[in-house]
Amino acid sequence: MENIIETEKAKWEIVVGLEIHCQIISKSKIFSGASTEFGDDPNVNVSFVDAGMPGMLPTLNKECVRQAVKTGLGLNAKINTYSEFSRKNYFYADMPTGYQITQFKYPIVGEGEVVIDLADGKSKKIGIERMHIEQDAGKSIHDLSPNKTYIDLNRAGVGLMEIVTKPDFRSPEEAGAFLRKLRSILRYLGTCDGNMDEGSMRCDVNVSVRPYGSDELRTRCEMKNVNSVKFVMQAIENEAKRQIEVYENNGNVIQETRQFDPSTGQTKVMRKKEFAHDYRYFPEPDLPALVLSEQYIEEIRRDLVELPDAKKQRFINTMGLTPYDAMVICENKDVADFFEKASHNHDAKKVANWMMSDFFAMLNKKKLSIDESPVSAENLGNLVELISKDVISGKIAKEVFEIMAETGDNPEKIVEEKGLKQVTDTKAIEDIIDRVIADNPDNVEAYKKGKTNLLGWFVGQTIKLSQGKANPSIVNQLIRKKLDN
Repeated sequence: MENIIETEKAKWEIVVGLEIHCQIISKSKIFSGASTEFGDDPNVNVSFVDAGMPGMLPTLNKECVRQAVKTGLGLNAKINTYSEFSRKNYFYADMPTGYQITQFKYPIVGEGEVVIDLADGKSKKIGIERMHIEQDAGKSIHDLSPNKTYIDLNRAGVGLMEIVTKPDFRSPEEAGAFLRKLRSILRYLGTCDGNMDEGSMRCDVNVSVRPYGSDELRTRCEMKNVNSVKFVMQAIENEAKRQIEVYENNGNVIQETRQFDPSTGQTKVMRKKEFAHDYRYFPEPDLPALVLSEQYIEEIRRDLVELPDAKKQRFINTMGLTPYDAMVICENKDVADFFEKASHNHDAKKVANWMMSDFFAMLNKKKLSIDESPVSAENLGNLVELISKDVISGKIAKEVFEIMAETGDNPEKIVEEKGLKQVTDTKAIEDIIDRVIADNPDNVEAYKKGKTNLLGWFVGQTIKLSQGKANPSIVNQLIRKKLDN
């Protein structure tokens, strides 16, 4: 389906590029030894370097470099063996030095690509322009006082990876799919936790529009620090509509930085858009160039975990999952690991069905993460095995699962204690069938006269009288045999 916005006057196409700031998972900051622990009291994780004290020199954190290279490889991107740090000069209260140490002309990671899955079943490649590493700023707090702004420097100096995409998105849905996929990759790699609500992953959204069918890149506006996938999608939609309205009223879109307000769903002007020369970039004099060996890069490549796309393809090829099932299960590494344990030596497709229905519903209802689940992976697999071996029916399995969710007990114990095993004794089942037939002569007569859809009714009545324990396939065979004779 083509992504177009059609008005009474024209057809328009959205063009979007994203800049995603991802906090690097490391115990200390990128240029100092201060802790990166989230949630500590304000201004306790601040070194002299982070506070911009005179004479303090930055020292590059090797773990942040390693995490950046790992991320670049996860984005199928070129790792640059030579990169440089620069100073980006601007004044703001939460940036004590008056400049940010970042990478400008020579980033650590070059071009790459990420494949996203779309709702219509198609996939699309999104180009990565570059990724560089830099230090984060502190946090300005405006809601503690009506006339003061407070500054917390705990975040100042935390390592960031800024991932810049090409302007390849043509709809809010594509941008949302990319952010979810990127977050999944980062979490698999263990390089960023992707928690947008905590600020460890933030997104700047660049939006422009153009007449449908045109290939020009028109003036764009940037929405800063959007902190959820939902808000990114809303910001794109509303900003695109605003720009279309400007053009259709013979106006011009001005390049500027805007802010998305979640309460109104609208964007508003923050400031005129800055250009690179406004920041007076120049090489960072206190840090040498970063030079990586090919051997170093290959060592990191060899240690990479299996990423979502590879895992998804393996689940499809070797476990019989549908592309949709595999996509849902592989989005979260903990879920994928749980599934692999649960499906070991069991029917993987049935395990996937249970996970995506009753199991996920249970977690949502109880507001639990998968590692807090009262139902273990082994027990879920064992429950599926009991169904496969006709020990219990699917209906009884749901009752057993509810008990498992409350007690954490294994399904075999529950089935044994509650006496829930399926009845496969044909004599016992025949006795029940004979009662159903004897009590319903009219339906028997109707069946014999051609109303064969009543077979299902007889099966249902028999299973009901057996309290759900009669094996449905045996019931079906015996009733058909009796009624047809």
